Amino acid sequence: MDALTRALDGLPDQLRGPGGVAGVVRNGRVIARRAWGFADLAARVPMTVETRLPICSISKQFTCAVLLDVIAEHGPLDGDVAQFLPQFQGDLPTIRQLADNQSGLRDYWALTVLQGAAPEQTFARSDALPLLARMKTGHFAPGTSYSYCNANFRILAEVIEQATGRGLGDLLAERVFGPAGMATAALLPDTRQTVDGVVGYEGNDAVGHVPAQNGIYWTGDAGISAALDDMLAWEVLIDQTRDDPTGLYNRLSVPPTFADGTPAFYGNGLGHMTVGGHAVTGHGGALRGFRCKRLHVAGERLSVVVMLNHQADAHGAAVALIEAALGLPPTPQTPCPPDWAAWALDDAQGLLVRLAPGDDGLTVSYGSEERLVQVAGDGAKGEGVKVQRSPGGLTMWRPEENLTVTARTLTLVDGADGGALAGRYWSDELEAEVEITSRDGATFAGFQGLLGQGPMERMHPVAADIWVISTRRSMDAPAPGDWTVQVRRDAAGGVAGLVLGCWLARGISYQRR
Repeated sequence: MDALTRALDGLPDQLRGPGGVAGVVRNGRVIARRAWGFADLAARVPMTVETRLPICSISKQFTCAVLLDVIAEHGPLDGDVAQFLPQFQGDLPTIRQLADNQSGLRDYWALTVLQGAAPEQTFARSDALPLLARMKTGHFAPGTSYSYCNANFRILAEVIEQATGRGLGDLLAERVFGPAGMATAALLPDTRQTVDGVVGYEGNDAVGHVPAQNGIYWTGDAGISAALDDMLAWEVLIDQTRDDPTGLYNRLSVPPTFADGTPAFYGNGLGHMTVGGHAVTGHGGALRGFRCKRLHVAGERLSVVVMLNHQADAHGAAVALIEAALGLPPTPQTPCPPDWAAWALDDAQGLLVRLAPGDDGLTVSYGSEERLVQVAGDGAKGEGVKVQRSPGGLTMWRPEENLTVTARTLTLVDGADGGALAGRYWSDELEAEVEITSRDGATFAGFQGLLGQGPMERMHPVAADIWVISTRRSMDAPAPGDWTVQVRRDAAGGVAGLVLGCWLARGISYQRR
């Protein structure tokens, strides 16, 4: 049994959950298809290679494919962006900067938390544009850095439909799905309705799995459902057009750059990365109850697709399949000394940086978690990130984002009285508020705004005047995670306001009411 067959056969045990599918294309031919488990456990509907699953954010490349195929010149559409951001202060992003996640806009799914959304409530199509219209500032000047933002692709979808007078679903069917032979793929933007009897499940092997409830309407940023056979047909088309410079995937995967010419890692809804020294393009996707990943190694004419109806690591599984197919050694795991443990604050971005050493390596948390390997002295590196410790802090280089982070080490506190924070705070940026309560040592925060009154979230101290609000569940998945909260004080030392942010939505100011 070869390494790829062993890797494929091991997926059900590695990705323990209700069901999944995986496939491999090599040299333009489907060489493996797997489907295991159940699309619906209660109804005993088996998972098959024809079962359509939400491909979530993998949809972004298909939105960009329609844009490239239907609208030859983007420039004339740049002015259309303003109608969706009527209160925005400063330079507006171009169409290309939206497609490359270089807009600087805050992610609208993260903002649903601050606007009072409950995880399972309905987010209708009509809810998106009013939320976008409240944006007044962004993270950075367009084109200067990278920040993942679903709103970019929602705006692109609206612009495409306005410019063509046609629905995105019809354009996808005509321009992408039909030519690729993706016979059953379709734009199904209402996550309340799945097809082919598929159910997404929350939970894990330790606590069990329960059906996930979703209420999102999304289009452009996500919304496509496709079977494994559909996705493999797309990979076959990519190989068939590999030598055609006008081929759709070749145009999508042109190496992106920032405005200053610095290479970027994300463009046209595709991430550019390496696996074992091989250049790879691809994207992942996540919705509550679903995870998926597709990766393409152009130099080896190799593609892999993994789709699950539960919340296991589809990315890790896809990388492992590439390693097996190419005969690469698995990524090494090197223990890291415990003295690497630290919390630091990036004052410029208003975000916490956490270093967590362990027997399987070093994890850095800065919005998302990334695995690092310790190198000589006080350095560590991983895919697209490098960290260097210094007295009193650390420097983190993130070239894929055109970002250098300087963070100061924090002196941690063992508990803190949140009573001084209790009260209501208003954000002019969001036109929304947060209420903080504290009683008998427990501090909570709750958000209220355009989308209603959200649940109370646990709030805990990290250092003096630095707190974390933990959002583990939200309308989108993965949830924003930890919000960094910085307390602002007045001249008398009283609490005057807060600055709150996560990687997807940074630097939001609140004033005490």
